[in-house]
Amino acid sequence: MMCALLVFQTPQLPSKLSTLSPWLDWLVNPRDDVYAHLSAQAHRRFIKTHTPLDGLPCDERVTYIVVARHPLDMAVSLYHQGDNLNRQRLRELTGQPAAPTTALPRPTLPQWLQDWIAWDGDRHEQMDSLPGVMWHYSDAWPRRDEDNIVLVHYDDLATDLDGQMRRLAKLLRIEVPEANWAGLIRAATVEQMRGRAEELAPGWPDALGYQVL
Repeated sequence: MMCALLVFQTPQLPSKLSTLSPWLDWLVNPRDDVYAHLSAQAHRRFIKTHTPLDGLPCDERVTYIVVARHPLDMAVSLYHQGDNLNRQRLRELTGQPAAPTTALPRPTLPQWLQDWIAWDGDRHEQMDSLPGVMWHYSDAWPRRDEDNIVLVHYDDLATDLDGQMRRLAKLLRIEVPEANWAGLIRAATVEQMRGRAEELAPGWPDALGYQVL
């Protein structure tokens, strides 16, 4: 959303955010369709991915923005996000067999967090696991001084959104008139984005069965 606001310099985006910034890891949309859509874009492209930095091709023409969050904060968010997913619909859209009709009760948050912390499997199989998250961070951190690598921390965005957006604009070489900043920063807040979920949430409303809580 911050990239969209900086590129278009208005809170009134010309299209839904998921259209302006396709999510490459989202297996619902055919790859060739996504590539064709990106090729047709006339504005500066900004592409969403959940793939760690070492899984992306390195290109000096591209700026890579890596967003980090405290792993436990991320895990709590992940747990609650699970309540908003229509998992059966997701399996249908990605061509997976239907899940068993008798699912086990979902563990409580403390139980789930303990299991999440203790899990020690292959990070490639569970990129949202603690090993996967720490691999992502530990790979990106040594590259923080490269000209086209930008590291952003969620806590910094929460406490200093104005400063972080201005920093990002400078690194992306985007000039924003001073009169525009207040409206752009306000549009990037969680409260404002939550109120515009139909425009901004990925896959709204049917593809993943998201609910706005």
